[in-house]
Amino acid sequence: MPSFSAGSSRTSSLLAVTMAASLVTLSACSTDSEAAGSQQTSSGSGEPVVIEHALGEAVIEEQPERVITLGQGSAETAIALGVVPVGVEEYPWGADDTGYLPWVHEAVTAAGAELPKLIPGGSELDIEAILELDADVILAPWSGLTQEQYDILSDIAPTVAYAEEPWTITWEEQIETVSQALWQPEAADDLIAEIESEFSEAAQEDWEDLTFSYIYNDGPGTLGVFFPGEQRVAMVSNLGLTVDPAVEDMGEYEVPGTDSAMIGLENADMLSDSDLIFTWYSDEQNREEIESQELYGAIPAIADDAVVISEDNSFVTASSMINPLTVPWVTERYIPLINEAIDSIGSDRTEG
Repeated sequence: MPSFSAGSSRTSSLLAVTMAASLVTLSACSTDSEAAGSQQTSSGSGEPVVIEHALGEAVIEEQPERVITLGQGSAETAIALGVVPVGVEEYPWGADDTGYLPWVHEAVTAAGAELPKLIPGGSELDIEAILELDADVILAPWSGLTQEQYDILSDIAPTVAYAEEPWTITWEEQIETVSQALWQPEAADDLIAEIESEFSEAAQEDWEDLTFSYIYNDGPGTLGVFFPGEQRVAMVSNLGLTVDPAVEDMGEYEVPGTDSAMIGLENADMLSDSDLIFTWYSDEQNREEIESQELYGAIPAIADDAVVISEDNSFVTASSMINPLTVPWVTERYIPLINEAIDSIGSDRTEG
């Protein structure tokens, strides 16, 4: 089995160097209008970038320098492109003691840049804080932005929302959208290729015959299952495991805007052939309530304790999204957790 720590450190170092160089270039552009004009050709033709989405249309007249990101995942791609946002939506549940998502804090600090302002988001989105940051563009392609919020934000700066449903986008589409909005569309292919290369190096060949389901709960009696295209599921499948084919039959239980199916605990037997279960709990009380349910405990993987779970909220958050910063950060932490769960699979199931 290859060592992932060294690879992850190497990737982080290269990213920091690339970011630092990009940030120097951006700084020069801000003081040299001629240089700035040449940078704008990265849109492809020098014409404004136009991005249509579910809530409207964003027309980005010039290459953005002051960027705000809302929702998840967009800040990381912007940073990888050399554009550290001036503001990001805060995410206390996944943050470390600095108040930032640790991989974001590490990358920005390594680049010697100023940390973004943390903006309260969700239903309590702080519009005043956004106004103060004088943004050139607001990126929210993977978010729960409402039409009302969008209408306000689009009067402040061009705002990019999700293409179809809130909180639903593939990781490739998110990278492509952010790259396009930042007038660097050609960079998307390179970022995607780098992530695919990292996955290829990390993938475990001896896992390919093992199946898994990634589940969640909304309280006692509930049981949700994420679909294969959801980012946290894609993170796992790219490491070599196979999504349980039973998940393909859960379409009738789909919950729009979640990329998942709420099958209910009464249908827990649909997961009987999953070798592994991936999940998380909101807190210890939630965990105790869910694990005490008889039907839940009867799921074979749960009964065997063949469960991949972390109590580190930062890790749970990072492993829920695929982008240039999270993949190297997650990989070295995920492999041991998965191997431990594999060791718990019942012999009757491994033989079957």
